[in-house]
Amino acid sequence: MVSEPTDGVFDITCTGSGAGRIRAYLTADGTLVDTGLPDTTDALLDGIAETGVEVERVVVTHADGDHVGGLAAVVEAHDPEVYLPEGAAVEAAPDDATRYGDGDTVGPFEALHMPGHRDHQHALLAPDDGYAVLADALSGADQRGLSGGFHLPPGKFTDDLNEAERSLERLLDYEFDVGLVFHGSNVLTDASAKIERYVLPP
Repeated sequence: MVSEPTDGVFDITCTGSGAGRIRAYLTADGTLVDTGLPDTTDALLDGIAETGVEVERVVVTHADGDHVGGLAAVVEAHDPEVYLPEGAAVEAAPDDATRYGDGDTVGPFEALHMPGHRDHQHALLAPDDGYAVLADALSGADQRGLSGGFHLPPGKFTDDLNEAERSLERLLDYEFDVGLVFHGSNVLTDASAKIERYVLPP
């Protein structure tokens, strides 16, 4: 299933729905963010084809299996440049993959180091275009059975929940209307304001 939650960004749902979905994002300039699970590669490649966008580069936010599982298939099908966050170990990555870190420009994004869920995790920010891809720094609140807004991913899936919470403060320096997540529902209005209320409750 493919949707366009904000202009020029395609949400490719590889499996599941609602809070349980696994997804990737493809921008109109050919930047694919993450690649789903190993057994969802057919759905990912079909979704890419449906968008009509050629994949020029793949940016990995972090090395969990549901974010890098389809990398080898995408590399074989599209021969893109591959960007990995510093400190990530990804067996399927090509030898010439480029490492990126905090503050680097990767495709249309500024990378923001967001440790906690994983030490090497980065969010990808496009504030001039009004959106951010938040990796697993945040999930849609409905992943936890709540309505609207964001929530930290469950502790059982997070290396250091306290550090994950502290990392959210880094997002307060940016303004964006749309927050794209990999689990749960995306936040399509007032995303940065909702993050601020979550991080700095009254």
